[in-house]
Amino acid sequence: MKRASKRKPEKPRTPPVVRTIAKLRRATAELRRRNASIALVPTMGALHDGHLALVRQAKRRAKRVVVSIFVNPAQFAPTEDLASYPRTWDADLAALAALDVDLIWAPTVAEMYPQGFSSRIDPPAVAKVGLEDAHRPHFFGGVATVVAKLFTQVAPDFAMFGEKDYQQLKVVTAMARDLDLRLKVVGVPTIREKDGLAMSSRNAYLSAAERAAAPTLQRVLKDCAKHIREGRPIVDALAVGRAQIERAGFALDYLEARHAETLAPVAATTDEPLRLLVAAKLGKTRLIDNIAV
Repeated sequence: MKRASKRKPEKPRTPPVVRTIAKLRRATAELRRRNASIALVPTMGALHDGHLALVRQAKRRAKRVVVSIFVNPAQFAPTEDLASYPRTWDADLAALAALDVDLIWAPTVAEMYPQGFSSRIDPPAVAKVGLEDAHRPHFFGGVATVVAKLFTQVAPDFAMFGEKDYQQLKVVTAMARDLDLRLKVVGVPTIREKDGLAMSSRNAYLSAAERAAAPTLQRVLKDCAKHIREGRPIVDALAVGRAQIERAGFALDYLEARHAETLAPVAATTDEPLRLLVAAKLGKTRLIDNIAV
């Protein structure tokens, strides 16, 4: 009697990759056949579980999923890490194949910003509240411009953004509303490592000692939120938290309590809903995080 042969599992289908606007338009037109909805997941590559959570949420929202991979030079200052930003194309492709993504939009810089390109989106008011914008004044203009281009290029029904970059999420949401774009921006909760560190492509820059210290940010956020809920004055809770972060070896940019929708400064818990936001450098690596109060 012959033993039944074991079938090897099929290799995941590699999603089509398009690199020009013309091919993208043909591909998305094909995806929309029979009125299929499309969700867009904008990324800069170097994908981790946080990005893949966005893809999974996108698959729940829409019949078709497009992932863009584009390291956007317009959001990097000359002093920042554009040249060294992690690029892991083969691993990214394999991860998206495993999730059965329908299309990857991976334009070149010349395709996204052709010779003579000079337009720029002035980001909405939530981009000018003294958080990321105070430390990276170029950033949201670059983000708003590239995201507006992605939205018009792909014309998705949904666009998925992680809550880790909370101010960015609010900027993109406001921009889409202000420009009457026909899509829904969907925020997806932050995905964390087991020790609480928010997943980020830049975590790869941390040394072993820095990686061990990095979860301090989330622990401080949780402690501050607890103290505020218990009735401690916001200014006192933040002062304690800032001191803890600096004692852990961080160079603190900000630890703030803000209105969760407008990101306006708040002085009391009556100004709810509240969001705590933090940014700090550990060695050469800048980390950000946030939680609801």
